[in-house]
Amino acid sequence: MSKQAPGRRATLKEVAKAAGVSLASASYAINGTGSVGDQTREHVLAVAARLGYRPNQNAKAMKTGRTGTIGLVLPDLTNPFFPALAQAVIQAARGHGYSVLLTDTEGEPEAERHAIDLLAGRGVDGLVWFPIADDGALPMLAEGIPAVVLDRALPGYDVIQADYAEGGRLAADHLLSLGHVDIGVISGPHAASSARARADAAIGVIRQRGRLAWHVDNAFSLDLEPSVMEALDARTATAVIAGADLIAIGAIRHLQARGLSVPGDVSVIGFDDIPWAPLHNPPLSTIDMPVEEMAVEAVDILLNRIAQRGETRRRVVFNVALVARGSTGLVRKP
Repeated sequence: MSKQAPGRRATLKEVAKAAGVSLASASYAINGTGSVGDQTREHVLAVAARLGYRPNQNAKAMKTGRTGTIGLVLPDLTNPFFPALAQAVIQAARGHGYSVLLTDTEGEPEAERHAIDLLAGRGVDGLVWFPIADDGALPMLAEGIPAVVLDRALPGYDVIQADYAEGGRLAADHLLSLGHVDIGVISGPHAASSARARADAAIGVIRQRGRLAWHVDNAFSLDLEPSVMEALDARTATAVIAGADLIAIGAIRHLQARGLSVPGDVSVIGFDDIPWAPLHNPPLSTIDMPVEEMAVEAVDILLNRIAQRGETRRRVVFNVALVARGSTGLVRKP
């Protein structure tokens, strides 16, 4: 039995020799390509594992022009929505034999630019990118690294979105169906078109069938802006639509700290259906985004873009759904 020197990586040629197959068959077996029988493939893989063989990705990249990795650029991993999205992207990429390099830009445009430059320097084959804002696009990316954009409506890219306007309408319809008339809206940052779409659609429905008590905006955060706290403290709304679940949870905490009951005094609904939503007290009513399906579609489109760069850009919009839980209830009669 041949032994490898400590610290030295076995070569594909040594695997082929030890397995008693040709170099081509060894390559086919390890890479899952070409014409090789199942038993031969299993035998070669077993020999490769015994010898500690690992494919040389640098050599593979030089030969094929690809590294088998994609980058994932997210704005804020402290928001539970994004770790769930990251896991879904990683699982989808792994199903295609790709690895994922993940970076968090912490909501900073300069960090976003640096992260993309860093990933480009690492030779990723493409990017799944959740930009900080709609006006923060890097123009050279459209002509350079293949990229699929999540959530934001950036021209020149394949885009994956949810039907944010429908989500806003569903949230407003839900509260109006419970008898609420005076409804407040806390939108996400105006720099994000998705946040604007949610708020504008909700406000449109409220103005048709109820009364808009107030409209303020907040970062995608549990921490509330003074203007948001002032609006909640005014007690002019019996129900609140928040542009994200984190904002909704922050609003519920603020209301509860003021001695108010949710949903007894004020109903609150969020958007995203983050993993925390059903665990909160009360469980959070929200608008569900199909994160797993969006991640799979993003990876599929990106890999297709890597293989065929000249194809027409695509925009895919996923349906959303109302998830009614304990944070919304019938309006309390005076």
